[in-house]
Amino acid sequence: MRRVIARRLAESKATIPHFYVSMDFELDALLKLRGQLNAASPKDGPGAFKLSVNDLVIKAVAVALRRFPRCNASWTEDAIVEYADVDVSVAVSIPDGLITPIIRKADQKGVAAISNEMKDLAARAKSGKLKPEEFQGGGFSISNMGMYGVRDFSAIINPPQAGILAVSAGEQRPVVKDGQLAVATVMTCTLSVDHRVIDGALAAEFMQGLKRIIEEPLSLML
Repeated sequence: MRRVIARRLAESKATIPHFYVSMDFELDALLKLRGQLNAASPKDGPGAFKLSVNDLVIKAVAVALRRFPRCNASWTEDAIVEYADVDVSVAVSIPDGLITPIIRKADQKGVAAISNEMKDLAARAKSGKLKPEEFQGGGFSISNMGMYGVRDFSAIINPPQAGILAVSAGEQRPVVKDGQLAVATVMTCTLSVDHRVIDGALAAEFMQGLKRIIEEPLSLML
């Protein structure tokens, strides 16, 4: 597995012209919504769920990709291929390395469904029980190291995809609102993109769109 990871990462950095766009997202509204939804969950049974921030980020990214379909694409020598479905790969650390199980058609699923599916995929990834179709493919990736307290990082693109979002920890930081100093929970995210597919303006527009979704998260419920 390490040999395959090494080959793919070296190939990605050597052949894909990476560039990076970072942006800070305020999380307080998202955290409030998460708390309200978790409080409304049944205690147990088939309808029970416990949302993480990552579950909501997966849904937000999927919605943003549907709004910016040129970011849900891959480079080929013949054409840029845009994917009809929004299939989001999510990096999961396992004892031997890293694997990226896929939430397929993530834009069409509710956050509770995404949460339960992600927990199942991650558990089976760590026990080596994923089927090949559950981790091969995908149109865009998310790598979240927020649980480790990481403030900022850049991820390497997972070919043949054209983008990966690096998600860092949410932390309280000073912000200026209406000319006044305040405190907000802020998360820095960095988008790595394939410049052959996505230009700077499009990458910035995608991040602006994602920022709006995360900072006004009620739109995720629509």
